[in-house]
Parts: sequence; structure tokens; C-alpha cells
Amino acid sequence: MIDFLPLVLFALVCIFLLFGFPVAFTLAGVSIIFAFITSFFGVFDLFLLETLPNRIFGVMTNSTLIAVPLFIFMGVLLEKSKVAEELLLKMSYFFSGFRGGLGLSVIFVGALLAASTGIVGATVIAMGLISLPAFLKQGYPHDLSTGLISATGTLGQIIPPSIALVILGDVLSSAYQQSQLSQGIFTAKTISVGDLFLAAIVPGLMLLCFYAIYFLFKSRNLELISNDEQRSIKAIDLIKVIAPPFLLIITVLGSIIFGIASPTEASGLGALGAILIAMLNNKLNFQTLSETVKQSAAITSMVFIILIGASVFSLVFRGLGGEELIEQIFNSIPGGLFGSMVLVMVLIFLLGFILDFIEISFVIVPIVGPVLMAMGADPIWLGIMIAINLQTSFLTPPFGFALFYLRGVAPESIKTISLYKGVIPFIGIQLGLLVLLAIFPSIVSFLPNYL
Repeated sequence: MIDFLPLVLFALVCIFLLFGFPVAFTLAGVSIIFAFITSFFGVFDLFLLETLPNRIFGVMTNSTLIAVPLFIFMGVLLEKSKVAEELLLKMSYFFSGFRGGLGLSVIFVGALLAASTGIVGATVIAMGLISLPAFLKQGYPHDLSTGLISATGTLGQIIPPSIALVILGDVLSSAYQQSQLSQGIFTAKTISVGDLFLAAIVPGLMLLCFYAIYFLFKSRNLELISNDEQRSIKAIDLIKVIAPPFLLIITVLGSIIFGIASPTEASGLGALGAILIAMLNNKLNFQTLSETVKQSAAITSMVFIILIGASVFSLVFRGLGGEELIEQIFNSIPGGLFGSMVLVMVLIFLLGFILDFIEISFVIVPIVGPVLMAMGADPIWLGIMIAINLQTSFLTPPFGFALFYLRGVAPESIKTISLYKGVIPFIGIQLGLLVLLAIFPSIVSFLPNYL
């Protein structure tokens, strides 16, 4: 029974989360209480808790994580200043008269919003409010419309520069070094957030293409209602709206890819670019800037308090022998690395119903990452597989976060079952991509290795 105490701790954390307790305080509170209880029986050494200040100080001085608040600021400002909304609105107007054009515009703008905001809720809500009425006016089926909006809204997990990839990159870098040290490799190699950004480009573009092909296939025989008024916008006006955020994303990614700037420096460039875009569109005022700073501070605080709570959890989990237990479990699974990866992917998929990507990145990845890498998993490939897996989890009924966001802004005429039916094909597309990346991992590693 003592050997399985780490799993008991993990189960207790999940149970309290299901009761609705805040994630950060649940992670820290349950772990500390569990540590004190087990210390009475001589299972846990309370001396380990004295290392917590050093762990927290390490979080405070982590230069990579500085990119998180800056990328959050960039995304929130583009949302608050209505730049993203205007982009989606004009794209929808321009393409609404073409068969399947509205869907393509949603996919394109969804990718652009994902790259510029990286916030799933903001993207889904913005596209739900603006493009869903346009879909309904043209006579698109409810399930096809809501499925496409939900799927493109989750692209923020995989399209760089993604906050999820920034966090995953930092966590995987530490896990990779830990796995090498456990194998006696003291000249440990490292991976960077930029490597994950590069690795995500090809799978992200593939996902966009698969979405577009499916939507065009489904809409080829639909009887649509034309609306000539929505085609009145000029191409030059559309270009004026698209060009600034597109150039911002290219500049941020380009500076990272070509080694001009680190991800942290590029995030500062992105934040400055968002301010300039808002000024260029006469959307920047004191109220907008004040709301942006407050929301960015709130989201950033949430990220870092969860990180501190996860640090407490991982410390107690390891102090109870959790790392050795996970290693024993993985080594006993048939199929070696393949069997262990399947187990981890299923676990992360299920946890995605109750945890956000932040909690999973900080809690689950540090536990399973070092063991999987020691078994031979490439850290960059592992990161992309986790990101796409989480994206799929956020779509899956009945707990998918994207479905909750869209349900909140969708009209009552759209039934919840239509939302569920609509996302099933897109879940299939994403699972198909996961299988493809598992069979051909070079799809992920090609760009990082080449550049």
C-alpha cells in the first residue's frame, strides 16, 4: 500500500478538483496535508519542504517564463481593442458569397487569432459572436457551423507563438535535462521554446488544410442563401485589416526562427506590435489599455500561482517515491515506449476534461516526461503530441472547454446536441493527425533539424 501512496495523492487531488476547488490551492493544500499525514508514519521526510523557497525563487527568476505575460498582453490587447473582431467581420463579409468561402475565412482568421491571442476562450467566443450568425444566415447546418468554429477556436494550442507551447517548452526542457541526468549524462542537451515553435508549424498547417478540405467537401452540395450586401467590402480594405496582425505574427516567429531574438525578447516585440496595431486602428485609449493590463495581470497571476501549486505537488509526489513508481509502471507495460505513450496520451486526454493545459503542463508533464524521454521519446515530438492531444480533449463532448464557451454565446435555436455532433469529425481529424505524427515523427522534427 505504501508503494502506491503517490497514486493516492494524485487521486485525492483529482477528487477535490471535481468538487470545484481552485486548482492552485488544491494542488498545494492537498499535497502539504498529505505530506504531514504520511510523515507521522515515517513515509515522507518533511525536510524536503524546506526546498520549496528555492523552487519558488527558481520560478521567479526563470527568464523563459517572462514570455508568458507578454504574449498574454499581446493577445488580450488585440481582443480588447476589437482588432481581432474587425478582422473576422471583414473576412466574413468578403468571402460570404463564395461557396465554402465563409468557412475558409473562419479557418484563416481562427489560425491568425490563435497565433496572435493564443487564448482558446477568447477565440471561440469572438468567432461564435461574429461568424456564427453569418453561417446561419447563409443556411449552413448547425452542426457543421458550430463544429468548425469550436475546432478553429482550439488552434491556439498548436499554432505558434502559443502560450501553451511556451509553457510546455520550459517544462519539457527541465524534464529533458532530468531524464539525461538520471541516465548518467552530465553534459545534458537542452531544447528551447523556439524548437517547439518550429516543430508546430508543419502539423499546424496540416491541421488547417484538413479542416478546409473537410469543410469544402461537406458544403459542396448545400443550398446556400446568398447575401450580396456582405460582398460589398473591397479587397484593399480587407488587406489593410489583415496585413498588420499577419506581419506581427511573421515578425515574432521570424525573429525566433532566424535567431534574431529569443522567445522572451520576441514576446516583448509582440506586445509592442499589438500596441502599435491598436494605435494604427485608432482603438487604443486609456480604458482599453487599463482593461488589458488588468486582465493580463489576472491571467498571468493564475498561471504562476498554478505553477507554484504544481511545484508543491511534484515535490511531495517525488518525496513519496512517485517517480520510481511511474518508472516501474511504464517498464511493466507491454510495448515499451509505444505502450507507455498510449497510456500517457489517454491519461492526458481524460484529464483535459477537468484541467486546463496550464495545470496539465505543470503537473502531469514533469511526472511522465523524464520517464518517457529516458525510454527514448524525443522531447520535441512529445511536446507536439501533448499539445494536439490537449486540443482534441478541449473539443470532446460533453466536457470540452471549447463547447462550453461556444454554448455560452450561441443562440438558443442551436441545440447542444448539434454542438456535440459538429465536433465529432474534427476530433477524428485531430486523432488522425496524432496517428500520422506517431507513424512519421519526422513531420515534427523536420523543421527544427533543418534550421
